[in-house]
Amino acid sequence: MKVTAIIATLFAGVALAIPTGGGGGGGGAAAYDPCSGLYDTAECCATDVLGVADLDCAPPPTVPVSAATFSSACAAIGQRARCCVLPVLGQAVLCQTPVGVDD
Repeated sequence: MKVTAIIATLFAGVALAIPTGGGGGGGGAAAYDPCSGLYDTAECCATDVLGVADLDCAPPPTVPVSAATFSSACAAIGQRARCCVLPVLGQAVLCQTPVGVDD
């Protein structure tokens, strides 16, 4: 009887240890999110006014996959990468430089 309990416990432990195959596994890099929190809108802006307002803003022409691609995509159209709170009609209020982007 004790042998049956030990074998059942062993099989239960093995069953719990086997991965289910869902979720894409671990160890992969997380997707790049240039802007998070309050400053959650990625924008390319031409003029920064003391970090309070930015002028002539638009979304990046390509989806940024890293800080370098975000910065270079904006630089290609003569603008700078920014994370903003409230972009309205090409004007953005409260913007900051994204993490990893040299300004």
